[in-house]
Amino acid sequence: MRVDLITREYPPEIYGGAGVHVAELVSALRPSRDVVVRCFGAPRDEPDVHSYLVPTELAGANPALATLGVDLQIAQDVSGADLVHSHTWYANGAGHLASMLHGIPHVVTAHSLEPLRPWKAEQLGGGYRVSSWIESTAFHAADAVIAVSNGMREDILRSYPRLDESKVSVVYNGIDLDRWRPVDDPELVRSLGIDPDRPSVVFVGRITRQKGLPYLLRAAKLLPPDVQLILCAGAPDTPEILAEVEAGVAELATGRTGVVWIDRMLSQHELSAVLSVATTFVCPSVYEPLGIVNLEAMACGAAVVGTGTGGIPEVVADGVTGRIVPIDQEQDGTGTPTDPEKFVRDLAATLTEVVSDPAAAKAYGTAGRQRAEREFGWDRIATETGRIYDSLV
Repeated sequence: MRVDLITREYPPEIYGGAGVHVAELVSALRPSRDVVVRCFGAPRDEPDVHSYLVPTELAGANPALATLGVDLQIAQDVSGADLVHSHTWYANGAGHLASMLHGIPHVVTAHSLEPLRPWKAEQLGGGYRVSSWIESTAFHAADAVIAVSNGMREDILRSYPRLDESKVSVVYNGIDLDRWRPVDDPELVRSLGIDPDRPSVVFVGRITRQKGLPYLLRAAKLLPPDVQLILCAGAPDTPEILAEVEAGVAELATGRTGVVWIDRMLSQHELSAVLSVATTFVCPSVYEPLGIVNLEAMACGAAVVGTGTGGIPEVVADGVTGRIVPIDQEQDGTGTPTDPEKFVRDLAATLTEVVSDPAAAKAYGTAGRQRAEREFGWDRIATETGRIYDSLV
């Protein structure tokens, strides 16, 4: 069986969890499957990986139209595959067109949902309506839809109520447990501006509305004064959200020490060292289908404090591998807390609880590593994905 896997992100051009997922899934599938990767961007050197650039004629177009220009090229080249598997709306259009054009099954993995990311209109303008149309069309026509968590499955069926729920399966994201493990490198950590001898709260993520960074910056004002806040945050969606975060960090830094903002993409070794020295990792997202970054933190032995939304509670076992912060959210698709001030206070209180008890935090981290090993290995995820393929071909 030849599977053509379509994705916007693929090494070395990775900026989010979907790209990490695809890279690891391909590696885990290849021992048992003929996998061809078709991705966006510059040429890659890896065998059976084909890259596509935006057509010259669409170089200045709305990003959604530019994406369709890439999708059209990919759909043509899928000829000869037995099945096509697309990841994120960027690739869904190519998968849907390839399925129709070549008469093959189309599998979609949902890493996020456009109806639950209305802030994307800030970035795409009218292109957000185009991306939403692409996703909806592909999901409804797909032969199988894979959700990365049970919470994500519920979101899919709520967002697309006409979808046949028997087509929607849950296959968790995974973690490479050999690559992601505790790294003891205090000198490296110091070179990044972090004091490994002080308690710390670490955030890792893109600067986008769904990650909840502005709420974290407000909560950080309420943390004990000796606690460092380490922000590994970059790739802003818009100048507006970047300006908001810059203002929040500047205000926070006037009232406390130990505010460290690393805006470049850290290497895997660097990030592992930062996660390993963290007293706790924090995921304050208002929308998170699963959150691979939580798995990365757990694999490095960090306690995790996460918002009780999406798939986060399926990864973080409250009171075992970390803590879950409850959140009541508006049902308008934005994920906005119904009481933002309460959410900020609750987030601050939970973070304070964990960083103030290093022994308990260490126990959470140990349990998190064990849970990652038990539940989220890529061999298991590749097997479950392969079963879905086999049911369609």
